[in-house]
Amino acid sequence: MLVALLTAVVTLLLRQRVRARVVVSVAGGLGYALAVAALCWQVVLAPDAPGIATYQVGDWPAPYGITLVADGLSAFMLAMVATVAAAATVFSARYVPSSERRTFYHPLFHFLLLGVTGSFLTGDLFNLFVWFEVMLMTSYVFVAFYGGPLHTRAAFWYVSLNLVASAVFLLAVGGLYATVGTLNMADMARRLAEPAAYGIDTRPTVGLLALLLSVFALKAGLVPFQFWIPTAYRAAPPPVTALLAAASKKVGIYAIVRVSFTVFADAAVVVRLPGIEPTTPLAFVGAVLFVMATGSILVGGLGAIDRDSLEGVLAYSSIGQVGFIAVPVAVAATTTAPGLRRFAILAALVYALNHSLAKGLLFLAAGTVRHATGTIRFDGLGGLARHFPTLSGTFLLGALSLVGIPPLSGFFGKFLVFDAAVRADASAVIALLLVGSLLTIAYATRAWNRGFWGARSPTVEDATIDPVQVAVLVALATVILAVGVGFDPIYRFADAAAGAALDAETYVDAVAPRGGESG
Repeated sequence: MLVALLTAVVTLLLRQRVRARVVVSVAGGLGYALAVAALCWQVVLAPDAPGIATYQVGDWPAPYGITLVADGLSAFMLAMVATVAAAATVFSARYVPSSERRTFYHPLFHFLLLGVTGSFLTGDLFNLFVWFEVMLMTSYVFVAFYGGPLHTRAAFWYVSLNLVASAVFLLAVGGLYATVGTLNMADMARRLAEPAAYGIDTRPTVGLLALLLSVFALKAGLVPFQFWIPTAYRAAPPPVTALLAAASKKVGIYAIVRVSFTVFADAAVVVRLPGIEPTTPLAFVGAVLFVMATGSILVGGLGAIDRDSLEGVLAYSSIGQVGFIAVPVAVAATTTAPGLRRFAILAALVYALNHSLAKGLLFLAAGTVRHATGTIRFDGLGGLARHFPTLSGTFLLGALSLVGIPPLSGFFGKFLVFDAAVRADASAVIALLLVGSLLTIAYATRAWNRGFWGARSPTVEDATIDPVQVAVLVALATVILAVGVGFDPIYRFADAAAGAALDAETYVDAVAPRGGESG
């Protein structure tokens, strides 16, 4: 967090020194990746790693003070964000013009990264709301960055929708504080597990959990809260869009997993649904997520097929792909078998990693095409594969990873998601995943054929590409290939992250070792 904050402040102070600002921004992006790598090693990956680390800001003990928590789950999410953020930072140095109008691009980029990092590390719900707002305020500016009618309209809807979501989030946070008496997630998990001991009336908690779930689903872009994605993704600069797809949407998935499996997993709360026997909050979350995931896979896949531009295809594809992440999370929430629950969370995390890398690569590749040709619409493209084979090869590799072709990272992500559905013996879910996979093949093939295959268009014939941008694409494509070829350590990291997501007892003990009694 300090690296992102310091980089943002320094680049802000270097307003008149354009070259120095870009150098500091790139150094900050790479330094952020190194800091995350050090955190992952010390907390999770080292032979004697503790598995979880906490920090009480100002030395105020939990649950009164602000708690920062780094465990396997947050470390895994930070690692995937840092990889894409480092690539996007270098790409930005060559993509964003150095005019005065772009003065605040680099500070805002790192403030966005700061908001994402804070969301992954915070240990209480109110500060999760605060970091969400830090992330959103910077993204508002990026959606309106170019200032044209399209971007202004996109920014208006994006801001309006997220303001409503923020109000709902704050309402849910206030309601939970009034009901449970704390917002520290560890303290909340302990109190909800023994509501009678703390005099808690649990009846409002399910409704408040539903409000939180709707807000997190909006951040993740799950149906029916996906409306902001196509316009916002097309309006923002490509490096920011890559970061939004890789990071901001994953914050929503992370929040769903953290709140559902750490805070509410052991809650002694009875949920009553029409026509269904009394059940648990996790089963409620699972049922809702199944519906959202189904809608996302179908709406995103069908929407991507008939788009008229690369960015349009990728934006709708993001809606469909997040459905693939939500499916195993829903399986984990629905099942009562501990082994399957852990495996399903692992599958979701691996698929989320692949989506971050592949979609980050594809959005940056689309940005390179726009930078070179001045257009991203299919009717102005064609013949890119022969004119720019390296650029086209990286795009093809990203698309194949989304489809799930071995030995790329997408193969293991998709295989594990299917495996989780098979282990759950959910034939309807398997059928849904098959339909979603066929839709992915269809829109990826169409995008390739219309944008990269065929005769060269005049815009492609006269275009030249930036070698540094292509180098970034090659580096990110190499990471996708490396994750697939050397998958074993990634599997073990994801397994540790899944274990951390489900180990509420360790989380509670680490955050509040003295019990955190707040009266």
